[in-house]
Amino acid sequence: MGLDFKVIWAIDAHVQLWRHPVNSIFLPLMLVCSFNQQIIEKGLRSKMYLTPTKADKFSFGLWTVGYNGTDPFGGPTRKGLEIEDVVTKLAEIGAYGLTFHDDDLFPFGSSNQQRETMIQRLKKILAETGIEIPMVTTNLFSAPVFKDGAFTSNDRGVRRFSLRKAFRQLDLGAELGAKTFVMWGGREGAEYDHAKNVSGAIERYREALNIFGEYVTDKKYDIRFAIEPKPNEPRGDILLPTLGHAIAFINTLDRPELFGVNPEVGHEQMAGLNFTAGIAQAIEHKKLFHIDLNGQRGIKYDQDLVFGHGDLMNAFTLIDLLENSGPNGTPAYDGPRHFDYKPSRTEDYEGVWDSARANMRNYLIFKERSKVFRADPAVQQALRNSRVSEISIPTLNPGENYNELIADQSSFEEFNTDEYFNGKGFAFVRLNQLALEHLLGVK
Repeated sequence: MGLDFKVIWAIDAHVQLWRHPVNSIFLPLMLVCSFNQQIIEKGLRSKMYLTPTKADKFSFGLWTVGYNGTDPFGGPTRKGLEIEDVVTKLAEIGAYGLTFHDDDLFPFGSSNQQRETMIQRLKKILAETGIEIPMVTTNLFSAPVFKDGAFTSNDRGVRRFSLRKAFRQLDLGAELGAKTFVMWGGREGAEYDHAKNVSGAIERYREALNIFGEYVTDKKYDIRFAIEPKPNEPRGDILLPTLGHAIAFINTLDRPELFGVNPEVGHEQMAGLNFTAGIAQAIEHKKLFHIDLNGQRGIKYDQDLVFGHGDLMNAFTLIDLLENSGPNGTPAYDGPRHFDYKPSRTEDYEGVWDSARANMRNYLIFKERSKVFRADPAVQQALRNSRVSEISIPTLNPGENYNELIADQSSFEEFNTDEYFNGKGFAFVRLNQLALEHLLGVK
């Protein structure tokens, strides 16, 4: 990147200076020390932004770094990790938070004593490391009982069991200080159209979420819910498959203010959608309660790659949106930057933590490059040339109504549409090229 090249040039200049026979004898020691310090500080400034701290709010799921490599075609390629090892290592590499499903911490069907033992182990290592629990969720998709879903299973008994299981994890989340409860309905759906009354399933989904809203309100828990959309996998079709579906559904709930979305990069891109555009809409609706970051390469299975190892340009525009699109260039989102990925099954123990570091490093690279991009006078001019800010100006004049618009001949009768043929371009390609060059460190 640009700063690094300058540091290398400065170091080379310093070496060349000392090679001169006269300077090697007479150059004042104070000047040499001062120059060395400038080089060191310049190098530190160029790399310091790549060192994650707790202020960055990076969090990881226990199921991510704890993934043992199992996939539909093969068993584990590495052993599982103890909770103490995971939390200690996350603190060591600069993360601030751990998230987990209930079944990640204690296996499905655990006794109350087994469950309590694991909870106490978790609490102890959290206290020792300072790692926080910003979000919890519940596994309603792995056990055989959930093969037709949880809140929308055709089996009423399964639906009731699912509510009870989720209540227990809500209680634990509140006890640990979690502020968000993510709801991924991985089994809420069907493979065959006649197998599921979708209208009835949506009504049961609504019933469940209304019950949860009532539950946390009565318990006075400081917890909000975030629906995580996904189009398919493991079901052939999943209910609430995209951000748009989820936001529309939320508006039908009894307490919509308690419910938002937890979009995941790969899930939206599996449907061929632009993740940055979806996040912008969620922010506009004030429904971005949580976010899952990973990498995805096109419309295929859910790859869960390291963040930035998929659609590079969309990852850059996403971080530019999150970090710079709030009032006066401030962040538009202040929640956890949560990595929901899987270390490749090709990796060993060291590779797992290399991949965890890569997620955070890539986020910080995108963040720094977006700041430089926004500060570039050429970019600022390109934004003006593309009239990007004009979209914020209402189409009607202050106090104007449609009758006055119709009476305004400059808006239609006198408006010169011919100017737009072979002219009045928007220079979007130039703007995107500048973004690419900043991303690649050319600018």
